[in-house]
Amino acid sequence: QNMLEDLLIHKPHDPIEFMINHLKQNNDDAPRICVLGPPASGKTTVAMWLCKHFNAIRISQETLLFKEVLKRTEEAKAYKARNQKIPSALWANLIQERLSNVDCIKQGWILEGFPENQKQAWILQLSGIFPRHVVMLYAPDTVLIERSSGKRLDPLTQEVFHTTFDWPSDPLVQQRLVKPEDLSEQEVSKKLLEYHRNFPEIFRIYQKVLKSINADQPSVDVLSQVLAFVQTRHRSLAPFTPRILFCGPPGSGKSLQAALIAQKYDVVNICCGQLLKEAVADNTKLGELVKPYIDKGCPVPDNLVLKLLTERLSALDCLTSGWVLSGFPRDIGQGQQLQKAQINPN
Repeated sequence: QNMLEDLLIHKPHDPIEFMINHLKQNNDDAPRICVLGPPASGKTTVAMWLCKHFNAIRISQETLLFKEVLKRTEEAKAYKARNQKIPSALWANLIQERLSNVDCIKQGWILEGFPENQKQAWILQLSGIFPRHVVMLYAPDTVLIERSSGKRLDPLTQEVFHTTFDWPSDPLVQQRLVKPEDLSEQEVSKKLLEYHRNFPEIFRIYQKVLKSINADQPSVDVLSQVLAFVQTRHRSLAPFTPRILFCGPPGSGKSLQAALIAQKYDVVNICCGQLLKEAVADNTKLGELVKPYIDKGCPVPDNLVLKLLTERLSALDCLTSGWVLSGFPRDIGQGQQLQKAQINPN
């Protein structure tokens, strides 16, 4: 899917060569996450924690300006020195260049605090930068203003602490902490106003891959919710044939649920016990082998059951409409045999 997206974006002259290079360079399992939210919502804390957890690369406006040596870094620093706003196109250029480095491709990346508005989000998309997950932190403005007054930064590690909520235990770290610039209540209120004005458009652009998480709760809870979200895989929009397996103890309702699913989604319902009885009733070759076991009330050997299942699941209706299977496997051995027979539910 990612390769197809890149093909549509870049439209290379030689698609085959492009796809080969994509497979050589890209790690489609690497995290590609944006962490967004209002000032003092905890973006840096979440981004740094995710980087440690996934061994990914953290990218923020601060790291791009002061930790990276990119082609247009000095141009961006010049804007900063003149107290001018750095253009969105320049930010996007810096981000695109940084994300094209091998470490970001192999390890994945966490983009913190960008995009800030609709224009920046569009520029990222035009540059071919599509996050798989967007974490949107939120909290009441009163909480954010109170938080920002106690915010402290470790200039050595770039970690963020708080005088009330998250004070470091190490005395050496305590001595290093500094109060970030532009943290007056008026400045924070101004930034919050701008954020609320831009937030709805960003939400609309990323709504299919975005989750809002309440930042006004213990950090452990915030981080666990963030991790649970970024570890999910979004379902592909490509059409697929459902292959559904129902497991559960006797009396749990497997057969009923399978029948309901088959009826609702128009897939083939296959109950293992019923399949055995039908084979005996139809006097097929396999049915003749199965009949003595059913007559005696003994379990039918797994190899016979697998032959019946493989034959039935290879039928045209199962291949085109999909299937829902219940009653098999009942133990690990049967499950492994199912895998060996290339019967894999999705």
